Amino acid sequence: MSDRFKKIKEIKKESITVDFFYNECKNRFKLTKISSKDINPKKVIIDKDLHRPGLALAGYVDLFTYNRIQIFGNTEVKYLYQLNDKARYETLKKYLSFDVPCVIITNNNDVPPEFISLADERDIPVFRTPYQTTRFSYFVSDFLDDQFSLQVVLHSSFVDVYGVGLLFCGKSGIGKSEIALDLIERGHRLVADDIVLISKKAESVLMGSGTSLVKHFMEVRGLGIIDVRKIFGIRAIRFQKRVEVIVELETWDNKKSYDRTGLNCDISNILGVEVETINLPIFPGKNITVISEVIALNYLCKHYGYDAAMVFGERLHDQIKTNKEFKEMKEKGDKYDRIVKYFEHDFE
Repeated sequence: MSDRFKKIKEIKKESITVDFFYNECKNRFKLTKISSKDINPKKVIIDKDLHRPGLALAGYVDLFTYNRIQIFGNTEVKYLYQLNDKARYETLKKYLSFDVPCVIITNNNDVPPEFISLADERDIPVFRTPYQTTRFSYFVSDFLDDQFSLQVVLHSSFVDVYGVGLLFCGKSGIGKSEIALDLIERGHRLVADDIVLISKKAESVLMGSGTSLVKHFMEVRGLGIIDVRKIFGIRAIRFQKRVEVIVELETWDNKKSYDRTGLNCDISNILGVEVETINLPIFPGKNITVISEVIALNYLCKHYGYDAAMVFGERLHDQIKTNKEFKEMKEKGDKYDRIVKYFEHDFE
């Protein structure tokens, strides 16, 4: 396993603002703000987990994780309504005395008026969604997990080739952008060039994208900055893609031994995720673009259960084991035998 990315600095957000969360999620998850005050821009979310405050409403706050987004489902709302006015007010007053980032009411439930007034006093935004609690929690947890995920920034080019995310790495000036440009011209799609932001999703998925500044601009040495989207159209770009194969470009070295069978697959580790890596030596006249397409197609073959290197290795092993054809060749004095024994009368 290669440790080429071991020293790459990891990045992780410490917090996101509630205002950012609301603006990004209001259309995705049908959130509406039911509190009357504007969202305080200093109000932040620092934890990716959610909290349902059943025990906190009942009065037990010793283990109350108030710094998380608070979810009020049917159970919490019905509990509030079964309290008398005085008890409900005291319960909400105690609960909202904590500095919670925001409260979200699911299932389009209505809440008592004192809930909104007390939340406004404490500058706590209250939102509502028609989604059921379990489904909404899944959506929001995925969003927060993405926002607080580990990230790294790599100097590379990232292209979607036949649906496979190829990340081209190598020293500056080796030709990463030119290869990406050639692939785009052949109908493949650019994700990012020069600066690629890679985020860890779940435990075994790496997602790559460009930055908000660079987007789909590309620097071609000798030509300058070009806008891939404007030149090649919308079909030539995409905003995100899973990182599936790393193509490490390096100058040909006669003294170095390169893999010629594909049986010993190299692996790179990025953010704890193992990614198949191809060490590709380059020299003038070598068609890296076509080889890149073959890398993608070969990856798809392996992904769907066919590994050419393994199949050839098994054939070779079986042939050596039986030794039958080798003996026949030796007796005939032939070094090689045709795959077709007789051409019949087909001369095409």
